[in-house]
Amino acid sequence: MDEKRTVKTSKRLSRILRHDPGSVGLALEEGGWVAVDALLTALARHGTRLSRAELDHVVMTNNKQRFGYDGDGRRIRASQGHSVPVDLGLSEAEPPAVLFHGTAERSLPAIFAEGLRPMNRQDVHLSTDVATALKVGARHGRPVVLRVDAAALAAAGHRFRRSDNGVWLTDHVPPTHLTGHPPTGAT
Repeated sequence: MDEKRTVKTSKRLSRILRHDPGSVGLALEEGGWVAVDALLTALARHGTRLSRAELDHVVMTNNKQRFGYDGDGRRIRASQGHSVPVDLGLSEAEPPAVLFHGTAERSLPAIFAEGLRPMNRQDVHLSTDVATALKVGARHGRPVVLRVDAAALAAAGHRFRRSDNGVWLTDHVPPTHLTGHPPTGAT
């Protein structure tokens, strides 16, 4: 499978498994799971023929590890980033002292007024390193990386979960726990 098709397929899977399973006639099971056979059949019905080996390739080579199989490999789900209601069953975890969030510079006034909110997703996504946050921010415009005082948030009672692909999730980050100054980027 060439890289262009791999990326295109990964984006299609993200849309289906995170945002719109109904677009191919699927419904997510508890935990966000979909039977692999049902997914492959639905994709074929909607113009995307994909073998199990090709699906395995997309899952295994995705640099963000966006997808994962269940223990017996019969079901697949997105690791995080859902806009549809899904309980991934992730346990609460103690976050590192500092986490990072990448965003576009144009979003800073709203963020410093209201904090980080999930927007059209279920959770605020945070990373453990500046480089990852910078890449995320660059997808939305001129990137800025915000530093999140996760230790203080946890001490104040905010709950954190860590997705299977290492993304830290929480429901909200107040502006009082953020630092970052435009347009210098990471702080």
